[in-house]
Amino acid sequence: MSENRSLMDRFMDPKTYQQGDLAIGVGVVVIIVMLVIPLPAFLLDFFIAINLLVSLLILLTVMYTKSAAEFSVFPSLLLITTLFRLAINVSSTRLILSEGSKFDGQIIRTFGDFVVAGNYVVGLIIFIVLIAVQFIVITKGASRVAEVAARFTLDALPGKQMGIDTDLQNGRITEEDAERKRKTLQKEVDFYGAMDGASKFVSGDVKVGIVITLINMIGGFIIGMVMHNEPFNIAMDTYIKLTIGDGLSSQIPSLLVTTATGIIVTRSISEQSLGKDLSQQLSAEPKALWVVAATLIFATLIPGFPKIPLLILGAGLGTLAFQLQRSRLESKQKQEQEERLRQDQIEKKPDDFSVIARVEPMEIEIGFSLIPLVDPKQGGSLLDGITSVRKRIATNAGLVVPAIRIRDNMELPSNTYSIKIRGVEYGRAHLEVGRLLAMDHGQVRQKVEGIETVDPAFQTPAVWIETERRQEAEKNGYVVVDTKTILLTHLESIITRNAALLLGRSEIRKMLDSMKKGDHEALIDDLTSHSSFKMGTLQHVLQNLLREQVSIKNLLTILETFVSALDYTDSVAQLTDYVRIALASQITSDLSQEGKLYVITVDPNIEKAMLNAVSEDPIEGKILAIDPETQRKLLDLFMREIQKSQTKGVQPAIVVSQALRSVVFDLLDREIGSVAVLSINEIAAGIQVEAVGRVTPKVA
Repeated sequence: MSENRSLMDRFMDPKTYQQGDLAIGVGVVVIIVMLVIPLPAFLLDFFIAINLLVSLLILLTVMYTKSAAEFSVFPSLLLITTLFRLAINVSSTRLILSEGSKFDGQIIRTFGDFVVAGNYVVGLIIFIVLIAVQFIVITKGASRVAEVAARFTLDALPGKQMGIDTDLQNGRITEEDAERKRKTLQKEVDFYGAMDGASKFVSGDVKVGIVITLINMIGGFIIGMVMHNEPFNIAMDTYIKLTIGDGLSSQIPSLLVTTATGIIVTRSISEQSLGKDLSQQLSAEPKALWVVAATLIFATLIPGFPKIPLLILGAGLGTLAFQLQRSRLESKQKQEQEERLRQDQIEKKPDDFSVIARVEPMEIEIGFSLIPLVDPKQGGSLLDGITSVRKRIATNAGLVVPAIRIRDNMELPSNTYSIKIRGVEYGRAHLEVGRLLAMDHGQVRQKVEGIETVDPAFQTPAVWIETERRQEAEKNGYVVVDTKTILLTHLESIITRNAALLLGRSEIRKMLDSMKKGDHEALIDDLTSHSSFKMGTLQHVLQNLLREQVSIKNLLTILETFVSALDYTDSVAQLTDYVRIALASQITSDLSQEGKLYVITVDPNIEKAMLNAVSEDPIEGKILAIDPETQRKLLDLFMREIQKSQTKGVQPAIVVSQALRSVVFDLLDREIGSVAVLSINEIAAGIQVEAVGRVTPKVA
């Protein structure tokens, strides 16, 4: 009872009327009723006018819509309008066959009189031609395009989702932007999937319209001549004219909606309405307009061709081409002038050699053509992206990256950037300004045309493409990013791999001061007052953790373990091991995939042989004293198992004894990099471990 009352309350709520819920519900009911109950002629005229109005409104809405996702209700609207037209057809057929010459539907009679115009043969031929164009060309084409668009949109879904995730990880977009883009992408996929089915309604509507037209004509002759005893000429005048009028009154709205269907499914990607796109793209090249204008003027020399219309059109196109060419030339001159002014400003900078000579903790040098990436006045947002990278590294690794200086370097190639840490270059790459980078992550089905290259961050195959080929590349499985994202991804990769170099004593001092100001003053006092404490020792331990890809964000646990371990040793290697064991839960959690820790174990015989070859160096600590050939064979054994696991889609960790952990890490880090090496003591209790490989001697 309460449920019925709530439904009644909603029905009587004025907001329901404003939302259109009631109107749509009543409208669908009226359409169903029209299929059964006869309508008077004046009401039929009213519904035909509504049908024309709605169809024209749909077409214009589609033309001014920027993307298909903005008109996501179109498939449902297509079904409703199709059903509405069929209901009108049934009602008009009932009236025409029942009333004959007495039928007074004004719109249908007006359409018939206008097309027939006293000649039934010409009127009938025009009507048949219109039906053929509607069915064979527009409807069939729109249905096929909708089917292909649905398939390609689904194929491109993984690549687009990866692109959104990449933008989010690189700080190019926020979490809210990513969620909005995912919803828009899902809406687009749902739209094209629905359009694939809805287009079949359009095709069926045209077929039914043809059948109804034949029924009106044949049935009208039979009813008029047999039942109403009308002469042949009167029956022909009545039923052919009314049939043509009825067919046109339904097929013209159908033609408008079908055209809208074709337009909305053929528009792949745009940021503007159809009219703006057409005007900009058709007039993008004045040379084409000049050629067409010259062709029209030349055509006036052909005998029999109308000269005045061709001259008017040719002169109009020539004028338009001249205006476009002049506008483009003025824009180019303005850009060149601004470029010269910017160049003069750069050349007139005062010589500050102290700034040039100073070694920054981290800096990015850019060529001249990449300055717009940095300049906010030119739409550059690289500085915001760098801030996001520093924030992400601070959150994940616990390292506050020092301010990154950006400066232009005229000695670099114009499209090149260089990333330096303490004056040493750690990365350099070339960017194609105005293009996009399509990266192949192993899911590419078909290559796209462009300039082949390599992704600077991950060294995967990639290709520079024109911006308008983005959707094509994504459909083929590429992950497409812009130049700013490439630079930021490369920067983050370099910082992550070389984080230890950025952790100086001043940064550690700031971290300790920050903790002391918090709730850990006693801990910091115990640390700094310890007789064995040295800032350099703590620095080396923290650097070791960063070098081994272990986050130092849990600084409280690190310092507490460090202080306790100082009572027993001042060895950096042993202190690092103690801290790693204390961070076991964090380390294994970071390395786990879907709740599992995948590991590669080492044969005891290999471990024993390596332990026998380990020696202690007073400066470098533990080192593996073996000849290069044996070292290479040992590396091959590890790499073989790592590659096997990676082909299974898992990133494993190497598990060895505590005494060998740092030695194995040093061995693999030089050759492979980014490999996690754990000791058995560093595997937290309760973690699910799965062995995916075992390093054993090769069997001949």
